[in-house]
Amino acid sequence: EYNFISFIFLSSGTGSNILSALQDLFWLLKSKVEKQLQIISVLQWVLTFLIMGIACTLILMYILCTDCWAIAALYLAWLVFDWNTPKKGGRRSQWVRNWAIWRYFRDYFPIRLVKTHNLLTTRNYIFGYHPHGIMGLGAFCNFSTEATGVGQKFPGIRPYLATLAGNFRMPILRDYLMSGGICPVNRDSIDYILSKNGSGNAIIIVVGGAAESLNCTPGKNSVTLKNRKGFVKLALRHGADLVPVYSFGENEVYKQVIFEEGSWGRWVQKKFQKHIGFAPCIFHGRGLFSSNTWGLLPYSKPITTVVGEPITIPKIDNPSQQDVDFYHSMYVDSLIKLFDKYKSRFGLPETEVLEVN
Repeated sequence: EYNFISFIFLSSGTGSNILSALQDLFWLLKSKVEKQLQIISVLQWVLTFLIMGIACTLILMYILCTDCWAIAALYLAWLVFDWNTPKKGGRRSQWVRNWAIWRYFRDYFPIRLVKTHNLLTTRNYIFGYHPHGIMGLGAFCNFSTEATGVGQKFPGIRPYLATLAGNFRMPILRDYLMSGGICPVNRDSIDYILSKNGSGNAIIIVVGGAAESLNCTPGKNSVTLKNRKGFVKLALRHGADLVPVYSFGENEVYKQVIFEEGSWGRWVQKKFQKHIGFAPCIFHGRGLFSSNTWGLLPYSKPITTVVGEPITIPKIDNPSQQDVDFYHSMYVDSLIKLFDKYKSRFGLPETEVLEVN
């Protein structure tokens, strides 16, 4: 029937023009639908990052005061029983990691993962991820989902993205995070994965943490690393190879108000960072309906995450400060070389220098 209708259209003087117009309309509608799905996928993650933990806690408390209190009580009982699971490798779900929503999330920016070297499945690894950005969007998409093909690019390697331990005290949110292979960034969790979970594990630590997020701004490539040596000591204790990772574009997706050192704003941020573990940032992206308005959606700027060459680390049960300093220096040099090698490929001038603070 379609071929017959097409024949009639093409036989007329304007048939080909009509078909061409219909095809253009179809692709236009399809692209608009895909763009909306991309926006929805990113929005749900931003809301998860910002409010899901608090919202789920309040909802659970509310349900306890209603006729459905038994549901909340059962979940709380399960929470107590399951409390230590995040410290023991979590409970990842390949089904969740392969959700189609993450592919729309990836394409919004877009986000890409670049592999430079093979990783042996007989070794364990600690990836140092730089920079933090506001939300670590590249770290999440690349290592907590399969949207950029981390499983295919590094076969046999199980990535665990480490984040604040406080997130795993929040009901529902903890289960959502664990399903993506996210774990607490504390010693118990890391020790378990690197010593009692076999080989082929890769823990991704955003080394700069909250302190680095306070300085991220478009056009700036700087990392907080000089005095961050705990991850090197952990690598030495477990004989886990260190892998530098740099995400070009991570700082471009949000704009932030930067408070100068010594200002009241920076004082408040540091107090939050010290006592709660995160630093409140004043930032904005684009609006939900227009890129010309302010909102919580990140700007659709490309993020390219480059996984560098692993640094072979010996196993030393009680590493000295000299050992830690030596391998930390090797790591810093390796990260700078990685940045310099790839910066021009991803839009930065050859004169751009990575600032290490």
